[in-house]
Amino acid sequence: MEQKKVALVVGARGVIGTNLVEHLESLPDWRVIGLSRRGGVDTARVRHVAVDLLDPDDTRLKLSGLTDVTHVFYVAYQDRPSWAELVPPNLAMLVNVVDAIEPVARGLRHVSLMQGYKVYGAHLGPFKTPAREDDPPHLPPEFNVDQQQFLEQRAAAGTWEWSALRPSVVGGVALGNPMNLAVGIAVYASISKQLGVPLRFPGKPGAYDSLLEMTDAGLLAKATVWAATSPAAANQAFNITNGDLFRWNELWPKLARWFGLEVAPPLQMSLATVMSGKEGLWKELQATHGLAATPYADVSSWPFADFVFGWDYDFFADGSKARRAGFHEYVDTEAMFLTIFETLRRQRIIP
Repeated sequence: MEQKKVALVVGARGVIGTNLVEHLESLPDWRVIGLSRRGGVDTARVRHVAVDLLDPDDTRLKLSGLTDVTHVFYVAYQDRPSWAELVPPNLAMLVNVVDAIEPVARGLRHVSLMQGYKVYGAHLGPFKTPAREDDPPHLPPEFNVDQQQFLEQRAAAGTWEWSALRPSVVGGVALGNPMNLAVGIAVYASISKQLGVPLRFPGKPGAYDSLLEMTDAGLLAKATVWAATSPAAANQAFNITNGDLFRWNELWPKLARWFGLEVAPPLQMSLATVMSGKEGLWKELQATHGLAATPYADVSSWPFADFVFGWDYDFFADGSKARRAGFHEYVDTEAMFLTIFETLRRQRIIP
């Protein structure tokens, strides 16, 4: 019988980490340890550990007893104001985790790294589409690249393998996360309805017509576990996408319709600016509809939404490498958005 697998999910409270923990918990042959700064509520098969990953001593102390870990799933992220400033903390956290877990977890088999299209320079401006895993690199700084190089070098000297997953914008339900586009759209639409105004696309004019894709958090969780356990995926990077493409000019009216809203012509505006003074209105909306007392800060991803809505260029990658290696899951993006909205409504986050 195969040895039981023990997952260490680093960054367990974000959109990606939350869904990954839930997926692993649903599988019969996994135990899960979740690392995050805030910690969490333990269950029968999931134990949470609060840790400051930027502190090597705290990381070493908190991980010193995790001797039975077999797979590390690294999905942590620290935000910073500039691309260059992202490198030191995000590389340091990964290094601290590997430095702490490798000496004590003698049965370690795999380290999985969560990346993104920054590897292709997608955050800098128009890039080659569809992006492919073997596309040439761009000039640094780029922490995703530094992290992968670190894992490649460390794995070569060790006894474990690595994989890297590259999703597009991830859709899922996790509050208090700075990069949650779907929740941002849901709150923007709910407040627009409360104010009796149509749902206008707030991005750059060209962004309304660009070709994009997204990655469902549940699908990404399945792909992450597949890559960490499939011999065909060892020591490789994979683009992970829903499998379809869309333009906001077609999808936006459908999202508005779900909220019972009309659309009006796009109007470029910064959501970080226009939504910054809406906390009182949010509380009023909660009181009117009997919603959960979710802090406005926990549903405010406005800078990230502005970033995504500013892509006035095509933004997609080729996901066929993962399919050739054996991963065949697919999610319809429109259905993904509506499922997220329904979940938020069921949880009394939005009316």
